[in-house]
Amino acid sequence: MNLARVSANGQITVPVEIRRALKLKEGDKVLFLRHDDGQITIGNASALAIRKAQAAFDGAAEKLGNPTEEDIQSWVDEVRYGKG
Repeated sequence: MNLARVSANGQITVPVEIRRALKLKEGDKVLFLRHDDGQITIGNASALAIRKAQAAFDGAAEKLGNPTEEDIQSWVDEVRYGKG
C-alpha cells in the first residue's frame, strides 16, 4: 500500500513505486478515473491516449487491403504536399 498526503493547496506527491509502475516522468499528466462503484484509479494520461489511438486504428490495415509501408507514406505525402 502506498500513501500520499494532500497539501494545503491540494497537491500530492505520487509515491516512487507508483510513478515507476505508471512510467511517469516529470511533466507527465496523471488521469483520474471514477468508476461506477465509487472507486477512483489513476493512470498515465499519455499512455492511455496512445492505447485509445491504437484501438481506434485496430483493423484499419485490413480494411484498406493491407497496404505496404510505401503505400502509407505515399498517402501521407499526398495529404501533406498534394502529390503522391
